[in-house]
Amino acid sequence: MEKYFNTQGVCYPDEHYMVNMDERLREIKKLIDRKKYFSINRGRQYGKTTTLFALEKYLKDDYTVVNMDFQFFTQEAFHDEAAFSCAFAKKFMTSVRNMSDIKEEGLWTIKKCAGNHAGSMDILFEGLSEFCDSVKRPAVLMIDEADSAADNQVFRDFLSLLRGYYIHRDKYPSFQSVILTGVYDIRRLKEKIRPGNVHKKNSPWNIAVDFDVDMSLSVKGIEGMLAEYENDHHVGMDINEIAGLLYDYTAGYPFLVSRLCQLMDEKIYGTQDFSDRAEVWTKEGFLEAEKLLLMEKNPLFESLVNKLTDYPKLRNLLYSMLFQGNKVIYNPDNDVIDTAFMFGFVKNVNGLMQVSNRIFEMRLYNLFLAEEEISSGISSKGVLDKNQFVQNGVLNMELLLERFVVHWEDLYSSSDEKFIEDNGRKFFLLYLKPVINGVGNYYIESQTRDNGRTDIIVDYLGKQYIIELKIWHGEEYNKRGEEQLVNYLEAYHMQKGYLLSFNFNKKKKTGIKKITIGDKLLIEAVV
Repeated sequence: MEKYFNTQGVCYPDEHYMVNMDERLREIKKLIDRKKYFSINRGRQYGKTTTLFALEKYLKDDYTVVNMDFQFFTQEAFHDEAAFSCAFAKKFMTSVRNMSDIKEEGLWTIKKCAGNHAGSMDILFEGLSEFCDSVKRPAVLMIDEADSAADNQVFRDFLSLLRGYYIHRDKYPSFQSVILTGVYDIRRLKEKIRPGNVHKKNSPWNIAVDFDVDMSLSVKGIEGMLAEYENDHHVGMDINEIAGLLYDYTAGYPFLVSRLCQLMDEKIYGTQDFSDRAEVWTKEGFLEAEKLLLMEKNPLFESLVNKLTDYPKLRNLLYSMLFQGNKVIYNPDNDVIDTAFMFGFVKNVNGLMQVSNRIFEMRLYNLFLAEEEISSGISSKGVLDKNQFVQNGVLNMELLLERFVVHWEDLYSSSDEKFIEDNGRKFFLLYLKPVINGVGNYYIESQTRDNGRTDIIVDYLGKQYIIELKIWHGEEYNKRGEEQLVNYLEAYHMQKGYLLSFNFNKKKKTGIKKITIGDKLLIEAVV
């Protein structure tokens, strides 16, 4: 069977194009060798289940691995201790049924628990201890989707007993290692230490160590996956370039990498502009796939949007970072920041929070902008103006900025400085978005983002435009900004760049002016 890119369910190396996981598995095995209990908490579709399946095979020569999934547990299984014990024992028996090296006597108590709906958690753990004592190789327990039971007291009791057996493993045989996976961090669960004492609480999973293994896909790993595809299809792609683009836009988020490749291979290939596979696996084909990805609904994006609804403070945090340029210092003790980090919205870069990747950032920008487009005066102007900006297939960015200045003066010239600082970036994007919508895309260059300056990169019909947005902080600051943009243009091998300056000087002269610095031409729009 021909391999393909998979974004639904578990990926298997003999069926799907995927990144080699050996380095990741070696790092996880080190924790298991050291008898550690830990949780693998990552955002939706981050390869957690695929990792567990691969890890099970990777460990088979050294460990007896029991791989379970709480997705197969009904709500009734968590009704009470007896129901949980019976359901867990049944699923445990199913997980080990094909293991040839397990002694029958090591399963007697677990079998008894599986058939007894009036059994207790104590009996279940006696059986699990007997199992661990009977197997020739150390036992490892893996539970996928463990956070699906996070709010259930019965599950918390189960974690407490796991903790107890781990602490007293010198007396009671127990698992060499236990691995729980999910989006939510199981260590955040709290239980009362004493009944009726609401003040003293503790985590039932406080024995778990930090899981610091990097599960994102590296450029090198993506190159290996693409090399395998190239060997099968001989499309002549520049593997380094395409791998670099995939990483730059996704920061190695596994689903996003696979989905972009899948869109190129299955949706872009065969269209009018990309009738040949060789045409698909180019920068132009990649940007077309990125455009499709940003417009589609998929479970990952739906989950992210739902989290914004469920956590309003998280929504406010991201909005302030994107539109107001707020610098947020990473603080693991801040619940909102911790939640954003846990769900995969943000990453810690030198102590400051950034949106995790370019795709997430643009999806969030589009979401927030869409909520304001209908009532936004500047957005409606963009809709009316859009047809005049494309001439012979080229976007006239200078004219676009010129028209934006006119509309800004009509709509917002009397606004105060605080209003403009908080909304200038948003209003320009509201004007730009309907102009390029459906044909081009834009993204914010994170390397130049700060409170006073932002570079927007626009991709339109194969051509890029760099627009620097900056707040006026004096002539000297403005000169430095121009020089920085020139350096940025040099890095991009481009001759022309654009500046949009929000100037609060009452003596300012609004409009468009041209500045030549060396061999670079800067078009500056001042509002």
